[in-house]
Amino acid sequence: MASAKEIQSRIKSIQDTMKITNAMYMISSSKLKRAKQVLSDTEPYFYGIQSAIGRVLRHMPEMEHKYFDERSDIPKEDRKTGYIVVSADKGLAGAYNHNVFKIAEECMEKEAHPQLFVLGEVGRQYFAKKKMDVDMNFRFTVQKPTMHRARVISEEMIERYLKGELDEVYIIYTRMVNAVSMEAEMSQLLPLKKADFHTPAQVMVDIHQEEIEMVPSAEEILNSMVPNYLHGFTYGCLVESYASEHNSRMMAMDAATSSAKDMLKDLSIQYNRVRQAAITQEITEVIGGAKAQKNKH
Repeated sequence: MASAKEIQSRIKSIQDTMKITNAMYMISSSKLKRAKQVLSDTEPYFYGIQSAIGRVLRHMPEMEHKYFDERSDIPKEDRKTGYIVVSADKGLAGAYNHNVFKIAEECMEKEAHPQLFVLGEVGRQYFAKKKMDVDMNFRFTVQKPTMHRARVISEEMIERYLKGELDEVYIIYTRMVNAVSMEAEMSQLLPLKKADFHTPAQVMVDIHQEEIEMVPSAEEILNSMVPNYLHGFTYGCLVESYASEHNSRMMAMDAATSSAKDMLKDLSIQYNRVRQAAITQEITEVIGGAKAQKNKH
């Protein structure tokens, strides 16, 4: 059994760790609230652009456009696929990073020419250790997502897609389902699918739809709106991941604090037993000494 001094040292160490886990919990809680607010503030803009693109497509259903070009003439073995993986800049967030990495690895195994673009330091280190080909010029932090950062990321993907360097672009991120549940998922950025912009009302052909005039042309309107839509979509993914990361960290720190409390309870019992044993030993020695002195007389 450990000595009382050793147990006291362990108790102090655990108490110090608890202070850190409690502090990290509070910090993540504050950041999560801000992220949720940012997400709710930007969603109307994002859905507004999505709806506007849907209106254009409803009036021009047969229109061919570069952002909707699936390049079906390119066989699967020649297709170049880009994956944007949104990880964290630090760990201690439960399975948050692992779930995203798992999807990325499964997808890349199926592709002939995958290209990996990683956001977050944890992801870059993980794939570097795996000796996987990561675009090291694509270095962005995931802390405090901004629309500017989302625009830079999406513009680079758009440029590579239009130049033919990429035939498909996906983003792998974590979505907050609710306060206690996060889900890693993959969404396609490019090419866009027309079906994603159809609402149930638009599918019903018998309903009279409004008449609109497109100036200078439907193609030019989409050239302007689609990049903004992709900026907004990317930004939404970054904010969702940021909120999910801090929610995961809150849950992990809460679990760590609970475990620490249980350990302290067990160590406190051990410490009391050691003290009682020491006191009993001292009493026994005193009584033994007294008896020895009495027997001498």
